[in-house]
Amino acid sequence: MTTHTAPLHGQIHLLCSEHHGWLLGFLRRKLGCSHRAADLAQDTFVRLLATGTPAIIEEPRAYLSTVAKGLLINWYRRQALERAYLEALALLPEPLAPSEEQRALILETLHAVDAMLDALPAQVRRTFLLSQIEGLGYEDIAQQLGVSLSTVKRHMKLAFRQCLELVET
Repeated sequence: MTTHTAPLHGQIHLLCSEHHGWLLGFLRRKLGCSHRAADLAQDTFVRLLATGTPAIIEEPRAYLSTVAKGLLINWYRRQALERAYLEALALLPEPLAPSEEQRALILETLHAVDAMLDALPAQVRRTFLLSQIEGLGYEDIAQQLGVSLSTVKRHMKLAFRQCLELVET
């Protein structure tokens, strides 16, 4: 299928009507759950609406599967993050365990931080994690990564700016 100058909604509608069933089957095979597959198929088309589609799509199924795989990877990462959080909670004595509402808020925050970190360039993310998780000083980070101290400072400034944007939203 080749789409040319149709408005964005028309392109998405055409993609959806022609390939939704195929995409749903593709995701169902990957997930083993028709409900999750339907959610991710819908998210795929919503993502296309949000980001736009190229003027010409020569291979619509390849295009859709690429978008869907990205969403699927994010979904798997969120699931792993939630599992790790729930496992950590299971180790807490019951009086210290957060309420269900607190758990939901913490999970929402964890997902937002994960998305923020994922959006950072790899070297910036690594610098930030070495500082904030490993507790390394800037000079140690520079030495470990083989970059200058000013590069570490620039990376940290970018990472902290992203953190600030996350807090302000």
